[in-house]
Amino acid sequence: MAALDTPSFAGDLFAVPSIHEPYGIYRELRDLGPVVWLESLGMYALPRYAEVRGALGDDGTFTSSMGVSFNDFTNKAQQGTTLASDGALHRRLRTVLSQGLNPHALRDKQAYVERLARELVNDVLRQDEFDAVPALAQAMPLTVVPDLLGWEEEVRPRLLEWAEAAFDTSGPLGERNEPKLRSVGELIEYASTVAGTGRLAPDGLGAAVVAAAARGEIAAEQCPALMLDFLGPSLDTTASALGAAFHLFSTRPESWEKLRADPDLIPNAINEIVRWQSPVRFFTRVVTRDAEIGDRRIEAGARVVVMYASANRDERFWDRPDDFDVERPDASRQVGFGYGVHACAGQGLTRLEAGALLGELLGRVERFEPAGEPRLATNSIIRAYASVPVRAVRA
Repeated sequence: MAALDTPSFAGDLFAVPSIHEPYGIYRELRDLGPVVWLESLGMYALPRYAEVRGALGDDGTFTSSMGVSFNDFTNKAQQGTTLASDGALHRRLRTVLSQGLNPHALRDKQAYVERLARELVNDVLRQDEFDAVPALAQAMPLTVVPDLLGWEEEVRPRLLEWAEAAFDTSGPLGERNEPKLRSVGELIEYASTVAGTGRLAPDGLGAAVVAAAARGEIAAEQCPALMLDFLGPSLDTTASALGAAFHLFSTRPESWEKLRADPDLIPNAINEIVRWQSPVRFFTRVVTRDAEIGDRRIEAGARVVVMYASANRDERFWDRPDDFDVERPDASRQVGFGYGVHACAGQGLTRLEAGALLGELLGRVERFEPAGEPRLATNSIIRAYASVPVRAVRA
């Protein structure tokens, strides 16, 4: 039960219209205050930038160790992952997970990622019109991520389905998403099988995780969870960001012109894409002790919704928050990849993939034009385009 002086919101963040058109709701929540009680969920929400960044930077008060989803089943299943751990356990797991994702490791992968980007673009530009989501936004991580994990070729057609289901079932379970629990079970079963049988490429991240267990750095039963920690976010966040990029560049051609004139803007443009459409809408935290936020009090034990996507459009922090601007000077302060100890471990890989793909396209495409209506996916946690038809006008 919320404190009597806490403003409340009666709407449903997980209704399909709210998933597809959330930004008016986010603005309404921000206008209500720094802390809002969500009646339908029985949780508090932090919709503004300052409070979101503050909570993400204080994992002692806002803990992930009890899970970060919106239902007990998934929160229990998340135990043992970097996503749902804090303190010494989190540091130990993160150290193992980051072995294949640190800057040195990614530099070794750069030539491979750039070659893949060139091959994808060569293939796509054989036609004037194409759907940029399956052809590029999904194709890039669907090749890179399982390659880095060292997973088998035959399982790759299922990976997007599995990763999407894992995110969707992190929301409140209901008629729309509960059937996807079967896909999540298949993903967990596969990860457990390859971890236990060694069916992994010897130079992949999956084999490195198993080797860490053999050295006693982590428990053997934690290996599948660590591989899933890498798989889901690395696939969906990259596909989401790239899908948004093609929508933005086809509907805002002046942005593409600026990038072509100055390719050094690519890193900033990636930050701005993630700010404008945060791949992860929100996760939850549990408050470990009574917390004062502004003039509001959140009691210990309460679950809080940390709203990344709303924070990234907060007019109290951002100038012209709804505008897309590849030259935005403070775009790097976006929280779309999280912040603090739980900042997305795979964001360096996402930046590498997106940078390679955009860099390859800059020299070969004068502009993108819409070639049909874009279509949004319906997912409780991830905001992504399911389809972005575009026409590429060659340089």
